[in-house]
Amino acid sequence: MDKNNLIGFGLIGLILVAFVYFNQPDPKQIEAQKRYQDSITAVMQQQEAEARAAALEEAERVEALSKDSTSALFDALHGEEQFITLANKNLSVRISTLGGRICSATLADYKNQEGKPVTLFSETDNIPVRNSRRSDDKLYNQLYFTIDGKEENIDTRKLYFTPMQATDSSVVMRLPLGEDKYLDFTYTLLSESYVVDLAIEAHNASNIFPASAKQMNIIWEQILRQQEKGFTFEQQYTSLTYKPVGEDTDYLNERTDDSEKIAEPIEWVAFKNQFFSCIMVGKEKFNDVILTSDTLHEGRGYLKSCAADMTTMFDPTGKIPTEFSFYFGPNKFNILKESNELIGGEDNDLQLQKLIYFGWPIVRWINRFFIMYLFDWLTGWGMSMGLVLLLLTIIVKTIVYPFTFKSYVSSAKMRALKPYIDEINAKYPKQEDAMKKQQEIMMLYNKYGASPMGGCLPMLIQMPIFIAMFNFVPNAIELRQQSFLWANDLSTYDAIISWDTSIWPIGNHISLFCLLFCVVQIANTYYTSKMQPNMGGSPEQAQQMKIMRWMMYLMPVVFFFIFNDYSSGLNYYYFLSTLISVGIFIYLHYKVDENKLLKKMEAYYEKNKNNPTKRTNFMANLEAMQKELERRNEELKKNNKQ
Repeated sequence: MDKNNLIGFGLIGLILVAFVYFNQPDPKQIEAQKRYQDSITAVMQQQEAEARAAALEEAERVEALSKDSTSALFDALHGEEQFITLANKNLSVRISTLGGRICSATLADYKNQEGKPVTLFSETDNIPVRNSRRSDDKLYNQLYFTIDGKEENIDTRKLYFTPMQATDSSVVMRLPLGEDKYLDFTYTLLSESYVVDLAIEAHNASNIFPASAKQMNIIWEQILRQQEKGFTFEQQYTSLTYKPVGEDTDYLNERTDDSEKIAEPIEWVAFKNQFFSCIMVGKEKFNDVILTSDTLHEGRGYLKSCAADMTTMFDPTGKIPTEFSFYFGPNKFNILKESNELIGGEDNDLQLQKLIYFGWPIVRWINRFFIMYLFDWLTGWGMSMGLVLLLLTIIVKTIVYPFTFKSYVSSAKMRALKPYIDEINAKYPKQEDAMKKQQEIMMLYNKYGASPMGGCLPMLIQMPIFIAMFNFVPNAIELRQQSFLWANDLSTYDAIISWDTSIWPIGNHISLFCLLFCVVQIANTYYTSKMQPNMGGSPEQAQQMKIMRWMMYLMPVVFFFIFNDYSSGLNYYYFLSTLISVGIFIYLHYKVDENKLLKKMEAYYEKNKNNPTKRTNFMANLEAMQKELERRNEELKKNNKQ
């Protein structure tokens, strides 16, 4: 790590500190934010009151219908809740006769923290809330449909269905609407998959619905369970995600409460945990979509409350069924891609695999077409995930080694030229000659074939891989519940010390791999700074370099507070990567002989000294600035004499 790298990272640290300092709200901003928050609270309370009034009105309507034997819904309003189970080797779902809805989904191949099969949601999920955006005092899981009728509106929440033709993989849930009139909800669990199809079809019900009833309304609400040990880390990877027709996927804010009305039709909506998702796909697309995501507090066993309110096509004649597909399964790229083909077919790319966030476009490309294939290849050898990450780190470091070597040689060239730079520093001791000194140093670099920017470009080339791993490792479900050394689960933090009360900014534990990564980073900063020669300069520049070095020491401390909650697999990778970087630096220090390098540069200079030196744009700009500065100094001297 040369002088330019130190300055660059130091500037990043200064920018972060300055950003936090200067973006602190003043008292007026705090007061304005409080007024804004109060107004939001007032609106939410008004909406809550309206929702409660609507719920009360609906309850009174249902109560009245339940006593009216002439109502088409009279039979459907009376019954007892029963459950039908559909299961294959991957997925088990329970369907309730109350509402005809999927009320539970359990995955056979994945275990929760208690060692039992992962249940994504269940009819028993409910938590009390205050200031809820929902129409009740509790949050719970529900999926219901409403259709406008001629005399009575169909609201499946309070209606009882009759199971028909039930098998292990399919069932018809029938909603009676009078003599030989009904709605059929046909559920089919596809073999060896995580996909459940649903078809809604009306039979002999044209006199129940008006001719204008061309759509149905869907309300899907779910409270997302905490599945992993680290609440904070899992919550920031939990989101409500959706895909507009013909566009890329989008999502609501993961860190705060958020609500959005989507103007364009969407193909699917997903309630996504870090490693598992529940997805609803509409064959005829969803319209008039309103999405809501609320964050929940730690300690309840739930991460977020999500809701989707939307409409889709409905044919009251029953000629065209309304069709949906549900995915209840892991966020695993290959499984999502296979499910994408099961649901959409070869001609309709639903891009379900984009639920796994691999980063910005260039970073996503690196993860998608390099890191993922390399990781899957190493995993296929049956090694422990700790060894897989070790080999992955070594391979990545081997690939970027040529760039690292080029960066080191560029720094070594400038160190080798130190005797010449010392002469230039002695030639221009005055501060007002700083521009001349800098110009002459740049000319020296140019003559001897050295470039102060030569070490920056290789560093920039390596940054996308660094960021790619930051996005890849936390999304790798293969690391979930995989142990290595003292880490019981590489997908979450590895606490060597923990306590009950969370303390800002460290939380309630200390992660050992995070601590090791930060200690090695500090050692790396100390070692590389000792290896850098004093390139001279003014006392002010020396002081600036000293500050930059201290900023470099501060960055690993900042990293500790950021990464302490992150997965031990990610901290393990960064620890290995930094440790290998130190080893490479030591190896290059002994391999690259700066005396031989200086002789090569001197030979280069002798060979090309009679040729006109081509000036770079930077040199030309520097010379122009120097001439302008000299002109202004001359004018200033004349004015002072006058």
